[in-house]
Amino acid sequence: MITVIVATSMTLLLAAAALCVGSALKPASVPNRVVALDLLLVVVILGIGVLTFQTASGLFVNLLVVLSLIGFVGTIVVARFVERRGA
Repeated sequence: MITVIVATSMTLLLAAAALCVGSALKPASVPNRVVALDLLLVVVILGIGVLTFQTASGLFVNLLVVLSLIGFVGTIVVARFVERRGA
């Protein structure tokens, strides 16, 4: 049963990642690309979370925290850049 749940979750996350990449590659404004890349990072974090659930190991929890902090700080930096630039 868990195998089906993990396979379904990974399939849906793969579809979400494909949509995020498509949105990031589409010609748009800088804030739209930042949101798409931030969402892609969230999808990757969720994929690692599903992998952690499947293996029943706490080995990847530190990686999840670090990736979350990197995403947060990166979003703040880009938001300040866009605000100063006026885009």
